[in-house]
Amino acid sequence: MLTIAVSKGRIYEEALPLLAEAGIVPTDDPKTCRKLILNTTRPDVQLVIIRATDVPTFVEYGAADLGIAGKDVLIEHGAESLYEPLDLGIARCRLMTATRKNAPPITGRVRVATKFVKIAQRYFASLGIQAEIIKLYGSMELAPLVGLADCIVDLVDTGNTLKANDMEPRDLIMNISSRLVVNKAAMKMKNAPIAELLAQFERTLAQR
Repeated sequence: MLTIAVSKGRIYEEALPLLAEAGIVPTDDPKTCRKLILNTTRPDVQLVIIRATDVPTFVEYGAADLGIAGKDVLIEHGAESLYEPLDLGIARCRLMTATRKNAPPITGRVRVATKFVKIAQRYFASLGIQAEIIKLYGSMELAPLVGLADCIVDLVDTGNTLKANDMEPRDLIMNISSRLVVNKAAMKMKNAPIAELLAQFERTLAQR
């Protein structure tokens, strides 16, 4: 049995066609059922539905053999203990700084609200800017509006949420897409089925 960890939402939806090409179609819809472990049309493959930030942890400790996670989550987790064989090219977005509209350039000491603490620390350190990082779990746009922070570091897709809150994106930190990660022990113990799955994903991606 191969277990693949994936999170609900955009990553799951965009991963479904890739999985289907490999004959992996969930027999239940996580939108309409409360199951956290989904059987698939392949009896040797199951999906576990978890929070995006937990995907690399499940794979690292062997609770899942493979996982699909955003590059932002992998970097923040510190996923050196995982194989990352494929960029799946799905759930693309940008990790950026953002401020209130017409705010002055970010210089000197700055307060930054973000859930990407490690990434933000490294980014501002690389610029020689002293940053006080304030960890938030949501509603990042609110922080500059109420004076909690000077700027935020967050994922930007359309930018509509920023515009609606009188904010604007500033500096690109990195482009983000979802990657396939593999547990190192599973890569050895279940090499044949994992290698077959990787080859199928590669063929599908090559045709896009």
